[in-house]
Amino acid sequence: MKVELHCHTNVSDGSSSFEELLEVAKRESIGHLAITNHDTTMRLQEMVERGKEIGIEIIPGIEVSGYDFARGRRVHILGYFVEPGHKALEDLCNPLIEKRNAASEKMVERLIHAGYRIPWDQVSKFRGGTGVYKQHIMLALRESGYTDSIYGDLYKKIFNRGLNGEEPGIAFIPMEYVDAILAVKAIRAAGGVPVLAHPGQYGSFEIIPDLVKAGLEGIEVLHPHHGHAEEERAISYADQYNLIKTGGSDFHGDYGEKPIRLGSMSPGTECVNALKLRKKSMAINEVVLKNIDL
Repeated sequence: MKVELHCHTNVSDGSSSFEELLEVAKRESIGHLAITNHDTTMRLQEMVERGKEIGIEIIPGIEVSGYDFARGRRVHILGYFVEPGHKALEDLCNPLIEKRNAASEKMVERLIHAGYRIPWDQVSKFRGGTGVYKQHIMLALRESGYTDSIYGDLYKKIFNRGLNGEEPGIAFIPMEYVDAILAVKAIRAAGGVPVLAHPGQYGSFEIIPDLVKAGLEGIEVLHPHHGHAEEERAISYADQYNLIKTGGSDFHGDYGEKPIRLGSMSPGTECVNALKLRKKSMAINEVVLKNIDL
């Protein structure tokens, strides 16, 4: 039985609805499926209940778009077995969702100013549950005949971050992400197990000691953007800090940067069991600490 611990629905920036994702999960013989939409727990509870009906364990999750301000790097934090709608996550992530949507509106305004005929109404019709992402802008551009793909030369041209001396893209607007340490703490407050996502993709290994102090419990080893070197480095940190070794395909459906199969980066059911055990030990430690304070 396969395990998928990192995937997105159209609530954030995936192309598939939850029901469509379930169909794929059944075909791929996936028994444990974590829904980790960006910065939201929207619809998670109903997803959990639907999973029970068809015999797939839906793990309520989240992927918080964090940042390492000391080093100037993106740091995504996954949370597993979180309480959907918990105030700590809502307070941290809702402003981020609003900022992302406002940034997307500005991107579209810049593109219109540059001569692209894609009104906001056309772009926003592709949105899912939490706002407009770059993929949705690219869908409108494709629909209007400016490109035949989501990722490619046009995507690079308009969204290029301007690193290494390059000029930023005409629609590049830097996002103000949340402190990754606060993301770890919010996930723990919501009863979840915080895990560092794809550190090899964003070069976010150096912040691990600080995240561990904040309560990090795992690190994503298996990921499409990790080669052997990144996996070995993640394993080394996991062994050093007693972190759970997780993995996932980071499935976005048709919106992925490259084709990937749901469940193709399965860390096994032993990983799910380890996350559940860690969640229990975290809860016990919280009770002990409260009793000490009393």
